[in-house]
Amino acid sequence: MQRLAIFDLDNTLVDRQGPLTDWVSAFSSQYALNDHDRADLLQVVHARAYPSAFETIRAQYGLAPSAETLWRDYCAYMARSVSCPADVLEGLSTLRRTGWKIAVATNGANEIQTEKAAVSGIVDHVDAVCASEAAGVRKPEVAMFEKAAASCGADLALGGWMIGDGVDTDIRGGRAAGLRTIWIGGGRSWPGDDAEPDHATTDVRQAIDLLLTTVS
Repeated sequence: MQRLAIFDLDNTLVDRQGPLTDWVSAFSSQYALNDHDRADLLQVVHARAYPSAFETIRAQYGLAPSAETLWRDYCAYMARSVSCPADVLEGLSTLRRTGWKIAVATNGANEIQTEKAAVSGIVDHVDAVCASEAAGVRKPEVAMFEKAAASCGADLALGGWMIGDGVDTDIRGGRAAGLRTIWIGGGRSWPGDDAEPDHATTDVRQAIDLLLTTVS
């Protein structure tokens, strides 16, 4: 099996939920949204934050700024709010030094996902970042994993690993693509009746150490 590791981005390499909740709080205060609107807004951006979503948000709440302005403000906020722990960046670099090819496969708009990867420093420690908008497919579609592998010069047919927190998108999707899997479960029990991931860890640094010590 080739040394290929494909990592999820949100809530795997970076925490998305905390910054997202903070953005909703700040946005709601800025535009005087009530608690019900705040909850609806969080649900919308949690599911899928794309420029088109901000057209809907602008219309729903009768906001003066353009949808493009709202989107760019959101991108700027999220990019400066997410971070990747130094020990995780170090682990990614160690993987590359020991012969691993590393891709990030993330569902989301290309602009915000690549910006988060850049500002957090991840882009300097991996071979490629593959966002679903640019790829034209989304996890758990096998084609997304094929494109992520190809983006760092690997062939998905030769196998590898998928590491992420998403049960369907990362683990079941990775398995369907022929990859071995590490689930970032955070101490949770596997929620399905189907085959469990090859390994489960609390956080991504533990997953990296597993690859370094068990697979290398």
